[in-house]
Amino acid sequence: MADIRLSDVFVEMADTLVDEFDVLEFLHVLTERCVQVLGVSAAGLLLTDQRDALQVVAASSERTRLLELFQLQTDQGPCVDCFRTGRPVSVVDLSTAGRWPRFTAAAAEVGFAAVHALPMRLRSEVIGTLNLFDIHPGALDDGRLRLGQALADVATIGLLQQRAIHRRDILAEQLQTALHSRVLIEQAKGVLAERLGVDVGEAFSLLRDSARSRNRSLSDLARAVVDGSEQLSPERPTRRPA
Repeated sequence: MADIRLSDVFVEMADTLVDEFDVLEFLHVLTERCVQVLGVSAAGLLLTDQRDALQVVAASSERTRLLELFQLQTDQGPCVDCFRTGRPVSVVDLSTAGRWPRFTAAAAEVGFAAVHALPMRLRSEVIGTLNLFDIHPGALDDGRLRLGQALADVATIGLLQQRAIHRRDILAEQLQTALHSRVLIEQAKGVLAERLGVDVGEAFSLLRDSARSRNRSLSDLARAVVDGSEQLSPERPTRRPA
C-alpha cells in the first residue's frame, strides 16, 4: 500500500473507456496491483474464451503462469473450483489440502504455500477468477479479501463493458455491410429493369432466382450486374465473355 495509493488503483482499473484500450495490458496491471496492495506474493488471472473454456490471460510472474496452466491441464485446483462454483476458495495451507494432490504438489514445487481464488462475476455471469498466491501459509484477513474481491469486481465490469463495446462495433460493421448490400441490390434492380424492359419487382425476382441457381449471395451477384461483369435474362442467365 505504500507504493501506490488505493484510490489510484481503482481509478486505473475503472479506466477502460480510453482510446486504444489494451485488454491484456489492463489484466497484467491488475495482477501487479494485487501484489502491491494486498501484500501477496503473486497473482494470476483466468478468463473464459468464446467457447466458455478457461484460459490463462495474465500473471504477475512466470511461475504463477505455469502453475495456472497446470491447473487447467489437469482440470483440478482451487481456481478451477472457484470458477465452477462462482464462490471464493481459500486454502490457507496447501500442505494440508488433500483435495487437489497434483496441484498442491506443483504449487509446493514452485514455492507457494497458500492460495485464495476470487470469482470474477457480475450477477449470475462468471467470466473468470482472480487468484492470489503466497509463499507463506496463512489466511488473508477479511479486509484484504474484500479488497481483492472489489478489484476483481471492478475489473469484471470493465471487461464486460469492453466486450459490449466490441460487440456493438461488430454489429455496427455488419449493419453498414447490410446497408451497402441493399444499395447494390437496388442499383442492380434498376439496371435490370431498364435493360430488360421489366418492372423492378420482376427485376428483383430475376436477381434472386439467378443468385439461387448459381449458389451465390444476392449482394455478390448484384455487384456483378452493376459493374457489368454479368448479364441476366429472364430465359437463361449468362456470363458476359471477358
